Amino acid sequence: MALQEYLGAIVMEIDGREVEVESLDVSLKTGRKLVKTMNRTGRAKGFAKGTEEISLRLTVSIPKTGEPAWKDIQGAKITVYPIAATGNRTSYLDCFTMDVGAKYVVDGEAKRDLTMMALREVAE
Repeated sequence: MALQEYLGAIVMEIDGREVEVESLDVSLKTGRKLVKTMNRTGRAKGFAKGTEEISLRLTVSIPKTGEPAWKDIQGAKITVYPIAATGNRTSYLDCFTMDVGAKYVVDGEAKRDLTMMALREVAE
């Protein structure tokens, strides 16, 4: 059985400054909606197109000094980099913050949970 290679680091860029991301969850809503009609079959006949939404949930470590103003982030770029020189990157552009939370654990470092929205997803 051959070895498999997987994607690597996740880097968030805010005004040219890199921020290490511990975890990233991406959710894409297509915006499609079910269209219900009155017919003999009693079933829906199709769908209507809508606006696509890209939602991001991030966990970042809180630095001792120089923590960004998370609630004020607008226009950030989040990129998923492959560790190896080969492979494609995926970037989420024009990201802005919706929610900011804090998480403290007895045996771990302090973390921030961020909910962000992205306007575009680009495979580079």
